[in-house]
Amino acid sequence: MGAQWKAKHRAVAADAKGKLFTKLVKEILIAARNGADPDMNPRLRLAITAAKKQSMPRDTLERAIKKGSGQLDGQVNYEKVVYEGFAPHQVPVIVECLTDNVNRTITAIRMLFRKGQLGSSGSVSWDFDHVGLIEATADSAESDIEVAAIEAGAQDFEAGEDGDALFITDTTDLDLVQKALPEFGYTVESAKIGYRPKNPVTLTGEALEEVEAFLAAIDENDDVHEVYVGLAG
Repeated sequence: MGAQWKAKHRAVAADAKGKLFTKLVKEILIAARNGADPDMNPRLRLAITAAKKQSMPRDTLERAIKKGSGQLDGQVNYEKVVYEGFAPHQVPVIVECLTDNVNRTITAIRMLFRKGQLGSSGSVSWDFDHVGLIEATADSAESDIEVAAIEAGAQDFEAGEDGDALFITDTTDLDLVQKALPEFGYTVESAKIGYRPKNPVTLTGEALEEVEAFLAAIDENDDVHEVYVGLAG
């Protein structure tokens, strides 16, 4: 049983890694449309950083950049589509998808929202701030999150456990802030433009479990790129 469980665990881990690579490659393909030079393309630079942190093979990374920038034949045109609605218990959700087939994606999203409520554009986005989100880790116990936020130019910050931190920026300042943070004792783990809930809902017990199961099912879909939820904690 032990060996069988380990084999199953490895298969699950490999599947999760594969799904993550798929999402990262899609982001690189879209970012590279604006140029293959990361020094001149902030979105591509962030996508490459994210891919390297997940140990994406170099040839996979380089092929995605070349394909996205049109240097290779067979370019796939991914489109970004955003869906809004509610998870169970009226928890607001924004789902960002990168897809090469919008009809397939909306059909899947409608199915996934059966236990919630799929809304129209703008139905919940008013309850979120569109911001830059930078996840970082303190380099030492002396790293001061407030000083780092002020000096690097972040709008706000949230301190987590074990030196984890979330820095919130204006969308136009994301690249500048993530470049500056290492100077003030923080290693950037990820940086992206996303959504931050204004009035997160607090749930416990079975209600929380129901919402988490709903969100997990959405995140499993291959076309889903990011999920933002107005849930506290």
